[in-house]
Amino acid sequence: MKDKIKRIGKNALAIWGGISLIGIILILGYLAYSMTIGNKTVENEATKSDVRFVLNWCGLGDQRIEKVTNSYETGRSFTGDYLDAYAIDISEVKQEELKNKNGFYRLDSLPQVLNDAVKMASGWQHEIPWFPRLEDLKKEDVYVYPWSIYCNGITPNGAELIFVMPKDKKVYYIGTKM
Repeated sequence: MKDKIKRIGKNALAIWGGISLIGIILILGYLAYSMTIGNKTVENEATKSDVRFVLNWCGLGDQRIEKVTNSYETGRSFTGDYLDAYAIDISEVKQEELKNKNGFYRLDSLPQVLNDAVKMASGWQHEIPWFPRLEDLKKEDVYVYPWSIYCNGITPNGAELIFVMPKDKKVYYIGTKM
């Protein structure tokens, strides 16, 4: 009887060891894939459906989207660093509408933390040359909607910002974390 229990216990432990080994191999395989070939940059593949959140977050509504002219999405690093950016043509938006909506700021009069976030987010010209430069954004008729700003103290190290240019009928989104 004791030998039978020992044998059953031994077999149960061997089966459990095999299942655990398969689990570890699967987890390590997934991590290796997601950190290498499964983690790549995708350019100009975003659709209207993919960017709906941008106009919905700032309260303008996704029905205004005409087309996505540019997009850039990096894979996520192990530490969560990323860069996502979109250029969206919209049907219309009036400057008066943005003045009266909560959460929109004109780029020529920003609170300090938001100003620092805009500067940080506009330093990606080597990755996204189609994204407006800081000097192009700092105009009276450009508005920004800060969805989120991540800070170390009061220094931004990540942000999700939505820029609206009513005259050009353009919306630019940038989400980044460094």
